[in-house]
Amino acid sequence: MPLAFSPEIIEAVIAGRHSDIFAVLGPHATSDKGAGDQVRLAVFRPDADAVQAISPDGTVLADLDRLHADGFFAADLPADQADHYRLRLRRLETTWEIDDPYRFPPLLGEMDRYLIGEGRHWRLYDRMGAHILAENGVTGVRFAVWAPNASRVSVVGDFNGWDGRIHMMRKHPGIGVWEIFIPGVTAGSRYKYELLGADGALLPLKADPFALTAEMRPANASVVADPAQAEWRDNAWMAQRKARNRRDAAISIYEVHLGSWRRGPDGRFLNYRELAETLVPYVKEMGFTHIEVMPVHEHPFDGSWGYQALGLYAPTARFGTPTDFQAFVEACHDADIGLIIDWVPGHFPTDAHGLYQFDGTHLYDHADPRQGYHPDWNTAIYNFGRNEVTNFLIANALFWLRRYHIDGLRVDAVASMLYLDYSRKEGEWIPNQFGGRENLEAIDFMRQLNELVYGEAEGQGGGAITIAEESTAWPGVSRPAYVGGLGFGYKWNMGWMHDTLRYIARDPIHRRFHHHDLTFGLLYAFSENFILPLSHDEVVHGKGSLLARMPGDDWQKFANLRAYFAFMWTHPGKKLLFMGGEFAQGREWNHDAELDWHLLEGQGGHWHRGVRDLIRDLNHLYRATPALHGRDCEPEGFSWIKGAASDESVLVYCRHGYQPNQAAVTVASFTPIPREKYRIGLPLPGHWREALNSDAGCYGGSNIGNGGGVEAENLPWDGQPYSALITVPPLATLVFVHG
Repeated sequence: MPLAFSPEIIEAVIAGRHSDIFAVLGPHATSDKGAGDQVRLAVFRPDADAVQAISPDGTVLADLDRLHADGFFAADLPADQADHYRLRLRRLETTWEIDDPYRFPPLLGEMDRYLIGEGRHWRLYDRMGAHILAENGVTGVRFAVWAPNASRVSVVGDFNGWDGRIHMMRKHPGIGVWEIFIPGVTAGSRYKYELLGADGALLPLKADPFALTAEMRPANASVVADPAQAEWRDNAWMAQRKARNRRDAAISIYEVHLGSWRRGPDGRFLNYRELAETLVPYVKEMGFTHIEVMPVHEHPFDGSWGYQALGLYAPTARFGTPTDFQAFVEACHDADIGLIIDWVPGHFPTDAHGLYQFDGTHLYDHADPRQGYHPDWNTAIYNFGRNEVTNFLIANALFWLRRYHIDGLRVDAVASMLYLDYSRKEGEWIPNQFGGRENLEAIDFMRQLNELVYGEAEGQGGGAITIAEESTAWPGVSRPAYVGGLGFGYKWNMGWMHDTLRYIARDPIHRRFHHHDLTFGLLYAFSENFILPLSHDEVVHGKGSLLARMPGDDWQKFANLRAYFAFMWTHPGKKLLFMGGEFAQGREWNHDAELDWHLLEGQGGHWHRGVRDLIRDLNHLYRATPALHGRDCEPEGFSWIKGAASDESVLVYCRHGYQPNQAAVTVASFTPIPREKYRIGLPLPGHWREALNSDAGCYGGSNIGNGGGVEAENLPWDGQPYSALITVPPLATLVFVHG
């Protein structure tokens, strides 16, 4: 056969530097005179000594000529075989057969390319990454990756000896996406992308941003996922999910770090299925309505707790496979428990195998460190002004709701996205186009995210919620975008948390001077749909445990904590408690070890068991009492009875339901002084049941109380039409429910 390829082209292929490999390899029409119905086939296989083109039945169609000693072969073959031929390769005495990836056409459709180009492909995860499929009757994996500034991209993996020259990809120039269909690749195959930058420099191997699963750390290759997904059995839960997440629902969240809740006897992680068998029943027994897990996305460093993720589409392999994770989600739903995951769209780590400098440029982040570098976490900041980046993130949010039936996303560090000068000094940030500090692109991103999440159809991802961890006074975080808000469903009430923890840490003798720390939160309690968070952030970095913050001797420490928890559970707002807090763990949280469950054992564990039982009973009371949850986010659901009794360090307030007779009165006393014949006003006549007393003996208290309840007298008091004399225990919170 006459030489049909210039030495320059062959050398570029052999060197792995040809930028349009599909124009060379595979079958192509020939301009040779007399070629007729023939095509010219070029194959590059540096691992082969000889190559034959064969028909599906094994008939030899052509012996390819070896045009270069390093493995460049070519031959003519009948044009009618261009879509059906296979390759028979031989090296020494070993022969094997493959389907040629360079005979397959582009697999990204016109609409896919259009939506990717627009940055509005909300099922992007179905087109990008690695997916097992059949093309023209041949099973293999389609790989697709966005790298517009690379001069060459290849898939490397177990199936090609990690040689970037064997599976060089096709580029779609208009959108910067590279793709290739590789026949014969199977689930479980490890792979990465090998890229040459625009200058031809070889970049570090990159994990797939859209990988559905990955290797167990410290290894970091992506893994082709098994497309077979177990059939979901949670239709009943999905049908009621929207009602379970509404503002008028009881929402009490148990925040968990899966790697340190419990561990196996040998110190190993429990896997998703073991957690389904242990964590889920525990949460159900404790009465929580939701579990929130710290990020389960794949991440390289345990010490980041998942907040520096690189595999946003992959449940971390630390705890098992995607199928195992699905089983964990389903176990939650079987137990009528919602599952919320922490989601981190604000920043990403700069590990060489990740998104940073992905194609040799600042593709996912800003090139200017005043916009693209996060000083608090030494991470890169996503470029929210780039449509492809926001598409990557929003599609990821929808992916977790659709594929894994996640019930909510708690969005991390929202304030860091909202403000261009967040944690920056003068001259270290760039104002927006109007000269302000607001990140207008991030605002647009969050609004679009929330509109799409809340616009999800039932059965797709509908009924899920978004929760903002936002620590400033930004207005309208949990108000719809169409009225100027950010569109989140709920916002963490960080102000309430800081004020009340500061108060409860004070010696009771000084609390009278800081009464406003307990009451100030009611001035803005209904400006947002609030969640009251006692999260992992309050028990790390030298802050100690919640119990360790309490003043006094052991008895007073536990009494203070019980009174504070009962105050929290009756305060307007949904509830969130980090694991360990429910049994008063004594030491600061350590992500490298399980919680101190031994504290609950033996005679010395009675106080810890008392706190645990109190949290359980608070959850059940909160859920069973409409007055305590139905109007958590509405000012009509709260009224003061005694709000200014600072000298006594006593608070009395009423929670109201939607029905006139739905009322619950809380009496919280934060001094170690018992008060007898203490008169409080009541809004309704009749019997008021003492539904909870944090000083009860079963919780480890002194067992001072009101004999199960009181009768309202027809004596106005505290601005209320009725009143009653009660006994107020020391350092305790009482809850009286009408009827």
